[in-house]
Amino acid sequence: MARTIRLRPWQKDALEKFRTTERSDFLAVATPGAGKTTFALTAVAQELTAYPHRRVVVVAPTAHLKLQWARAAAKLGIHLEASWASADPWPRDMHGVVVTYQQVAADPRQLRGPSDDAIVVLDEVHHAGTDRAWGDSVAHAFENAARRLSLSGTPFRSDINPIPFVTYTWEEAVADYTYGYGEALRDGRVVRPVLFPRVDGEMEWAAPDGAILSATFQDELDRVAASQRLRTALSLGGQWLPEVLSRADATLAEVRTSHPDAGGLVIATDVDHAHGIARLLRERFGRSVTVATSDDPDASSKIAAFAEDDTEWIVAVRMVSEGVDIPRLRVGVWATTTVTELFFRQAVGRLVRWTPGLRRQRAFLYLPDDIRLRVFAASIAEARTHALKRRKEDQDLLREEGMLDEVVAERDEQMSLFEALSATATTSHEPGLLDADMDDDIEPDGILADGPEIMLAPPPPPLASMMAQDGDAPGGLPQVSRSERKKELRQANSDRVQLICRLTGMEARRVNASLNEHARITSINDATLPQLERRLAEADAWLSRA
Repeated sequence: MARTIRLRPWQKDALEKFRTTERSDFLAVATPGAGKTTFALTAVAQELTAYPHRRVVVVAPTAHLKLQWARAAAKLGIHLEASWASADPWPRDMHGVVVTYQQVAADPRQLRGPSDDAIVVLDEVHHAGTDRAWGDSVAHAFENAARRLSLSGTPFRSDINPIPFVTYTWEEAVADYTYGYGEALRDGRVVRPVLFPRVDGEMEWAAPDGAILSATFQDELDRVAASQRLRTALSLGGQWLPEVLSRADATLAEVRTSHPDAGGLVIATDVDHAHGIARLLRERFGRSVTVATSDDPDASSKIAAFAEDDTEWIVAVRMVSEGVDIPRLRVGVWATTTVTELFFRQAVGRLVRWTPGLRRQRAFLYLPDDIRLRVFAASIAEARTHALKRRKEDQDLLREEGMLDEVVAERDEQMSLFEALSATATTSHEPGLLDADMDDDIEPDGILADGPEIMLAPPPPPLASMMAQDGDAPGGLPQVSRSERKKELRQANSDRVQLICRLTGMEARRVNASLNEHARITSINDATLPQLERRLAEADAWLSRA
């Protein structure tokens, strides 16, 4: 049954441009929180309606985002397998798969055949330029795709590794459609204004050569000394970080008076740093804290749980950087020594996502008053201020100033000889929650409510005979993605086999062989959803007889 989907004006405009573009490649750059995923999946749904035979491949930056894509796709009737590996057969009862750039780089040949004449979505496509081998792998894997829809939340430039399927003019990537942060603020009910409280300090450290140095963030230092100063401020042994956490926690508490489940994010430097910050928040401030680090196999599930509960803080290392959708995040603390504009904009993107039903939705990112971070914040604040001036022409608004040249801090090779001695927070630039001159997020009337609607035909099933038997919810929309349901069924089948083995004394291979024969499959990794359900029912019947 066809249904309507309400799009934001920019999504409808971008969709029309994608539909009418004759080239195979299309690059859409849209600010985080604007709805790139909805735009892309609507484009995929229309493509499948026009070309029912086509497969779908989505390439995402992280494993957590694979699950997020699969869940979002399922809401539009598009079934994507998020647990597919290159050694697995192509899923016959799915429209396609979601993989990471790392998976593509590891074995691009396994995707080259299935992606021929497919529609490929390259999420945060700048990752394909991270390494020359990654770009070459993406180019090889998807060279013969019918359509390639590239997405990015951050404008990017070329370096020595050009990104495949992207057009360049004077080393600048040329987008087919661009929707910036300022435009989103002007439209209203799309993104939040983000404010940047900056905290200065007095830091003292022992340099690798043994010299004792001290400086505030206002002192001019060379690159190496500036990195040492920042690392000192962020050290767990000093007083700068606990003071900033205290200020951020007070802001979060005030925000939660009107947004009860609002959460805070601390971006930590490394795993030990993250756990130390979590201890501070728990023991000194008595807060509930989730820790998500890249070395934790359960990080994705922890992030998903945090997105749905009312835990006050999440401390992350290289996990909540881009694409992760947690609209309740309202306060952030920059506690990482990574200083690049790309990473900074990705971090800001975690705070801008709009929550329907709330009138005032400012977000706050607490920063060390480092000139490099000040510059990055200034460029975002400038877009914010320009946009808000258009909406309130008679009001003087805060405007940050700073140099516009990017400065990147690299890791000091002698950092192992560096020692932080002391760090104390001092003066700060800290806009208040209720400043009269920052009353800048008044909602316009009905921008989104009056947004355009389009009729969206349901995507054709990948295998009609299988689709008719699967476990979709009434109305054709699954309660969970088919990928997640199949994962649950595979685990349930595995659990039943272990129980049967304990009760009967049989070997696991004999039990598996018997159950596979009943379900008419060779492996549960190759099974469709109905086959997995049939196999599980037979296992339960076996247990009832045991």
